[in-house]
Parts: sequence; C-alpha cells; structure tokens
Amino acid sequence: MSNRFRNSPSHDLLHVATLGRTVGLKGDMKLNLSTDFPEQFIPNATFTLDNGKEVTLSSYNPDRELVHLKGIDTPEAAKALTNAKLFTTFEATRERCNLGEGEFFWFDLLGSKVVEGESVLGKVQEIERIGPLDYLLVATDPSLVSKGMAATFLIPYIDRFVLGTDATAKVITVEGGLDLLEAS
Repeated sequence: MSNRFRNSPSHDLLHVATLGRTVGLKGDMKLNLSTDFPEQFIPNATFTLDNGKEVTLSSYNPDRELVHLKGIDTPEAAKALTNAKLFTTFEATRERCNLGEGEFFWFDLLGSKVVEGESVLGKVQEIERIGPLDYLLVATDPSLVSKGMAATFLIPYIDRFVLGTDATAKVITVEGGLDLLEAS
C-alpha cells in the first residue's frame, strides 16, 4: 500500500510532503516525505500548498532530501515556506507513480467493505502506518456494534489476515478479522 491520505485543503488532494528548513544560499529546502512514492518529485511537477497556492519543482535530490522550487532562489524566500505542506491530486499520483503487483493506493481502499466469509465486518475508515506495517482502521458494521462490539478496530494489512483486495469493487476479504474485532 502507499500514499498516505491526510487532511488537505480539499478532499481531492493528497498530502505528499512538507517543506523543511532551508539549506545553502540558493533557496534549497529539506523535503520531508509523507508518501511511499518519491518518484513523483520530478522537475516541472506542480503541487498545491496548504494555502492553496501552486508551486513547481525545479529539482529534487533524493539522496540529500533536498528540493528546489521554481522562483524560490534565496534563503529568505525559502524560509517563508518552511513547514508548508505539499499536496497533489489523485490523478497526478496515478500518473506519476507506478504500482507493483498487489499494491494499492491508500485512497483507493478507503470506504472498502471488509468481509470475512459471508459477514461484513465494516468499512475501511483510514489506513495507519504503525512501525513497518500498514493497518486498516475499520469502522465496524452497525449490526455488530449493536451486539456490543467495538465501534472501530485494526486489521494488519498482511497476508495472514488479508486474503484479497479488489480496489475496483471496494471489497477487502479477510481471515481472522472477527477475532480481532472481538478482542478489541
């Protein structure tokens, strides 16, 4: 899975990075990634800041985690953008990022039904990364909540629990999910 879904100025945008401190005398800045896809930081890629303004990348050095934005050529200009968040569209993410077999964008899994056997356990409300693992935060189906079960629970997104994912149909088939819910 990939690409963290964060609060954004618009629900149509993904938070992919935060601009950090300035480095050097030409307006370079540290880039703190919030995505699994650094390949989207290519020259001439456009991103939206949290204030709604657009910025265009001039260059990105992944080894040094440095970015340079077009028109930001002094440390003073760069300092004004320190801690600004960079957002991109779902479409741009799909265009610039290549998924491997069995990989999905987090935003494509949000709202998916989580099923075990014939039972609907709930819907994916959010995806959390805890340590090296991704977890589905599931909003429990109301019929199960009415039986006294937790309103939400976590399922590790690993083969032991996740049997299959159909991002198009928005269905994730799990095994052992009910046990996790009952233990929550």
